[in-house]
Amino acid sequence: MTMGAVSISPLASIHPDARIGANVEIGPFTVIGAEVEIGDGTRIGPHCSILGPTRIGRDNRIHGHAAIGGDPQDKKFAGERTELVIGDGNMIREFVTINRGTGSGGGITRIGDRNWFLAYVHVAHDCIVGDDCVFSNNATLAGHVEVGNHVILSGFAGVHQFCRIGAHAFIGMGAFVNGDVPPYLMVAQEDYGRPRGINSEGLKRRGFDAERVAAIKRAYRALYMSGANLTDAKAQLAELASGSDDVRAFLDFIERGERPLLR
Repeated sequence: MTMGAVSISPLASIHPDARIGANVEIGPFTVIGAEVEIGDGTRIGPHCSILGPTRIGRDNRIHGHAAIGGDPQDKKFAGERTELVIGDGNMIREFVTINRGTGSGGGITRIGDRNWFLAYVHVAHDCIVGDDCVFSNNATLAGHVEVGNHVILSGFAGVHQFCRIGAHAFIGMGAFVNGDVPPYLMVAQEDYGRPRGINSEGLKRRGFDAERVAAIKRAYRALYMSGANLTDAKAQLAELASGSDDVRAFLDFIERGERPLLR
């Protein structure tokens, strides 16, 4: 175990192969397993479980009873070596669970920087989460989900496996997402989650000016309100994209999809 200036409770259990950075705090009854790396300045509360192979970056805050880096909850998993990688500056609250990847799913679950995972959030195997996201209490990702930057999942929201959620999207409380959500959208619950406009308030808070927001609104109308089929809607978006990088990102997201769009 490599150690800088660390504060580890004598009641914690640290595997001798774990790599602990400088100025790390580890609370009582926390278990740190083999092949775990914890970056400088990260603080880990009591009763946590962090199993490897897992790499955690700098200045993360992991509260009590979180279970990080456990085996994927997938019947196909046969003990193959898979990883979890967490970036810097994340807030992980009580009873959050984040699982490693699977061999058949790419072998890695990846979390970016500065995300907030509130109590009881679950991130399943092979998920990819970007930066600056907020997952409210009990939000859940099934396996193989991709989440872009600046996404908000409200409480009790659930995302079906293999779905993608584009950057700056807002998923409302209790919404169940079973298709790809393009960037900038707002989704609300109605049996299953359905698009209900764009996340205009969130975009304004992040510095999008009126012109950019108006272009995204036109893209939303072309896809969801024009009555056009998907092929014709994409042709309309291609025209709109010539004058807007945001609409281009909207269209590129749709073109990369393998699951149906949430429409």
